[in-house]
Amino acid sequence: MRIVVIIAGLLFLAPMALAMDEATMDPTKRGPAVGAMIPSDLTSTDQDGKARSFDNLKGEKGLVLVFYRSAKWCPYCKRQLVDISKNMSEITSRGYGLAALSYDSTDILKRFSDDRNLGYTLLSDPKSEIIDTFGIRNEGYKNMAFAYGVPHPMIFVIGPDMVIQAKLAEDGYKKRPPVHAVAEAIDALAATKG
Repeated sequence: MRIVVIIAGLLFLAPMALAMDEATMDPTKRGPAVGAMIPSDLTSTDQDGKARSFDNLKGEKGLVLVFYRSAKWCPYCKRQLVDISKNMSEITSRGYGLAALSYDSTDILKRFSDDRNLGYTLLSDPKSEIIDTFGIRNEGYKNMAFAYGVPHPMIFVIGPDMVIQAKLAEDGYKKRPPVHAVAEAIDALAATKG
Protein backbone atom coordinates (compact mmCIF):
# COMPACT_ATOMS: atom_id res chain seq x y z
CA MET A 1 0.00 0.00 0.00
CA ARG A 2 2.85 2.37 0.82
CA ILE A 3 4.35 1.93 -2.68
CA VAL A 4 1.04 2.86 -4.31
CA VAL A 5 0.81 6.04 -2.21
CA ILE A 6 4.36 7.05 -3.16
CA ILE A 7 3.72 6.43 -6.88
CA ALA A 8 0.43 8.33 -6.73
CA GLY A 9 2.24 11.19 -4.98
CA LEU A 10 4.93 11.25 -7.66
CA LEU A 11 2.33 11.22 -10.44
CA PHE A 12 0.59 14.15 -8.76
CA LEU A 13 3.80 16.14 -8.29
CA ALA A 14 5.35 15.51 -11.73
CA PRO A 15 3.04 17.93 -13.62
CA MET A 16 3.62 20.54 -10.92
CA ALA A 17 7.39 20.18 -11.35
CA LEU A 18 7.00 20.51 -15.11
CA ALA A 19 4.91 23.65 -14.64
CA MET A 20 7.55 25.07 -12.29
CA ASP A 21 10.23 24.32 -14.90
CA GLU A 22 8.14 26.13 -17.51
CA ALA A 23 7.65 29.11 -15.19
CA THR A 24 11.33 29.48 -14.32
CA MET A 25 12.74 28.85 -17.80
CA ASP A 26 14.22 31.79 -19.71
CA PRO A 27 11.58 32.15 -22.44
CA THR A 28 14.18 32.81 -25.14
CA LYS A 29 15.72 29.38 -24.45
CA ARG A 30 12.69 27.69 -26.02
CA GLY A 31 12.89 26.56 -29.60
CA PRO A 32 15.86 26.55 -31.94
CA ALA A 33 18.88 28.63 -30.94
CA VAL A 34 20.04 31.82 -32.56
CA GLY A 35 22.33 30.68 -35.39
CA ALA A 36 20.21 27.59 -36.17
CA MET A 37 18.46 27.19 -39.51
CA ILE A 38 14.71 26.98 -39.65
CA PRO A 39 13.17 23.99 -41.45
CA SER A 40 13.39 24.36 -45.22
CA ASP A 41 9.86 23.03 -45.68
CA LEU A 42 8.23 25.85 -43.73
CA THR A 43 4.91 26.06 -45.57
CA SER A 44 1.49 27.10 -44.36
CA THR A 45 -1.77 28.63 -45.51
CA ASP A 46 -2.54 32.32 -45.00
CA GLN A 47 -5.79 33.98 -43.99
CA ASP A 48 -6.87 34.08 -47.65
CA GLY A 49 -6.31 30.34 -48.16
CA LYS A 50 -3.14 30.92 -50.18
CA ALA A 51 -0.13 28.60 -49.76
CA ARG A 52 2.79 30.49 -48.26
CA SER A 53 6.45 29.59 -47.77
CA PHE A 54 9.51 31.30 -46.38
CA ASP A 55 10.51 32.39 -49.89
CA ASN A 56 7.27 34.28 -50.55
CA LEU A 57 7.05 35.74 -47.03
CA LYS A 58 10.56 37.10 -46.56
CA GLY A 59 11.76 40.54 -47.46
CA GLU A 60 15.22 41.46 -48.72
CA LYS A 61 16.74 41.06 -45.22
CA GLY A 62 14.58 38.14 -44.05
CA LEU A 63 11.41 37.48 -42.09
CA VAL A 64 10.03 38.37 -38.68
CA LEU A 65 7.88 35.39 -37.64
CA VAL A 66 5.55 35.91 -34.68
CA PHE A 67 4.12 32.87 -32.87
CA TYR A 68 0.97 33.62 -30.85
CA ARG A 69 -1.73 31.59 -29.14
CA SER A 70 -5.03 32.51 -30.86
CA ALA A 71 -6.76 35.37 -32.64
CA LYS A 72 -10.09 33.86 -31.57
CA TRP A 73 -9.90 33.68 -27.77
CA CYS A 74 -6.62 35.19 -26.48
CA PRO A 75 -7.02 38.91 -25.64
CA TYR A 76 -3.24 39.35 -25.26
CA CYS A 77 -2.68 37.92 -28.74
CA LYS A 78 -5.37 40.12 -30.26
CA ARG A 79 -3.77 43.19 -28.69
CA GLN A 80 -0.33 42.10 -29.94
CA LEU A 81 -1.56 41.50 -33.50
CA VAL A 82 -3.21 44.92 -33.66
CA ASP A 83 -0.12 46.61 -32.16
CA ILE A 84 2.05 44.93 -34.79
CA SER A 85 -0.30 46.17 -37.52
CA LYS A 86 -0.13 49.76 -36.26
CA ASN A 87 3.68 49.66 -36.10
CA MET A 88 4.60 47.16 -38.80
CA SER A 89 6.52 49.78 -40.80
CA GLU A 90 9.18 49.61 -38.06
CA ILE A 91 9.85 46.06 -39.32
CA THR A 92 9.07 46.27 -43.02
CA SER A 93 11.02 49.52 -43.54
CA ARG A 94 14.10 47.61 -42.37
CA GLY A 95 13.73 45.10 -45.23
CA TYR A 96 12.00 42.26 -43.35
CA GLY A 97 8.82 40.47 -44.28
CA LEU A 98 6.28 39.95 -41.50
CA ALA A 99 4.02 37.02 -40.65
CA ALA A 100 2.25 35.75 -37.53
CA LEU A 101 1.37 32.10 -36.95
CA SER A 102 -1.07 30.26 -34.69
CA TYR A 103 -3.09 27.06 -34.63
CA ASP A 104 -6.22 28.99 -35.67
CA SER A 105 -8.13 28.00 -38.81
CA THR A 106 -7.91 30.18 -41.90
CA ASP A 107 -11.55 31.24 -41.32
CA ILE A 108 -10.71 32.63 -37.87
CA LEU A 109 -7.63 34.37 -39.23
CA LYS A 110 -9.54 35.85 -42.18
CA ARG A 111 -12.28 37.21 -39.93
CA PHE A 112 -9.81 38.71 -37.46
CA SER A 113 -7.57 40.19 -40.17
CA ASP A 114 -10.49 41.70 -42.08
CA ASP A 115 -12.18 43.08 -38.94
CA ARG A 116 -8.95 44.75 -37.81
CA ASN A 117 -7.57 45.56 -41.29
CA LEU A 118 -4.19 44.15 -40.25
CA GLY A 119 -2.25 44.48 -43.49
CA TYR A 120 0.16 41.59 -42.95
CA THR A 121 0.10 37.80 -43.26
CA LEU A 122 -1.48 35.52 -40.67
CA LEU A 123 -0.56 31.85 -41.04
CA SER A 124 -2.67 28.86 -40.05
CA ASP A 125 -1.00 25.82 -38.44
CA PRO A 126 -4.09 23.82 -37.38
CA LYS A 127 -2.17 20.64 -36.51
CA SER A 128 0.63 22.63 -34.79
CA GLU A 129 3.19 21.03 -37.09
CA ILE A 130 5.28 24.19 -37.54
CA ILE A 131 4.87 24.99 -33.85
CA ASP A 132 6.22 21.53 -33.05
CA THR A 133 9.04 21.86 -35.59
CA PHE A 134 10.14 24.99 -33.74
CA GLY A 135 9.77 23.11 -30.42
CA ILE A 136 7.64 25.79 -28.77
CA ARG A 137 4.33 24.02 -28.14
CA ASN A 138 2.96 24.84 -24.70
CA GLU A 139 2.79 21.37 -23.14
CA GLY A 140 0.68 22.70 -20.27
CA TYR A 141 -2.45 22.00 -22.32
CA LYS A 142 -3.44 18.38 -22.75
CA ASN A 143 -5.07 16.72 -25.75
CA MET A 144 -8.69 17.61 -24.99
CA ALA A 145 -8.05 21.19 -23.81
CA PHE A 146 -9.29 23.96 -26.14
CA ALA A 147 -5.76 25.41 -26.17
CA TYR A 148 -4.06 22.11 -27.04
CA GLY A 149 -1.42 22.88 -29.66
CA VAL A 150 -0.80 26.54 -28.87
CA PRO A 151 2.77 27.82 -28.93
CA HIS A 152 4.57 29.79 -26.28
CA PRO A 153 4.40 33.34 -27.66
CA MET A 154 7.73 34.14 -29.37
CA ILE A 155 9.16 36.27 -32.13
CA PHE A 156 11.92 35.02 -34.43
CA VAL A 157 14.00 37.29 -36.64
CA ILE A 158 15.16 35.09 -39.52
CA GLY A 159 17.74 36.03 -42.14
CA PRO A 160 17.28 35.48 -45.90
CA ASP A 161 19.47 32.38 -45.54
CA MET A 162 16.87 30.89 -43.12
CA VAL A 163 19.18 31.32 -40.12
CA ILE A 164 17.64 32.60 -36.89
CA GLN A 165 19.24 35.96 -36.15
CA ALA A 166 17.38 36.86 -32.94
CA LYS A 167 14.60 35.62 -30.65
CA LEU A 168 12.32 37.70 -28.45
CA ALA A 169 9.95 36.49 -25.74
CA GLU A 170 8.59 37.53 -22.37
CA ASP A 171 7.78 35.50 -19.27
CA GLY A 172 4.30 34.03 -19.41
CA TYR A 173 1.72 34.72 -22.07
CA LYS A 174 0.31 38.08 -20.98
CA LYS A 175 3.30 40.26 -21.95
CA ARG A 176 4.63 40.41 -25.50
CA PRO A 177 7.74 42.08 -26.88
CA PRO A 178 6.69 45.42 -28.38
CA VAL A 179 7.42 46.17 -32.03
CA HIS A 180 10.07 48.74 -31.09
CA ALA A 181 12.00 45.93 -29.32
CA VAL A 182 11.94 43.90 -32.55
CA ALA A 183 13.17 46.96 -34.47
CA GLU A 184 15.95 47.47 -31.91
CA ALA A 185 17.01 43.82 -32.29
CA ILE A 186 17.11 44.26 -36.07
CA ASP A 187 19.14 47.47 -35.73
CA ALA A 188 21.58 45.73 -33.38
CA LEU A 189 22.04 42.98 -35.98
CA ALA A 190 22.74 45.57 -38.68
CA ALA A 191 25.25 47.33 -36.42
CA THR A 192 27.22 44.11 -35.87
CA LYS A 193 27.34 43.41 -39.59
CA GLY A 194 28.41 46.74 -40.77
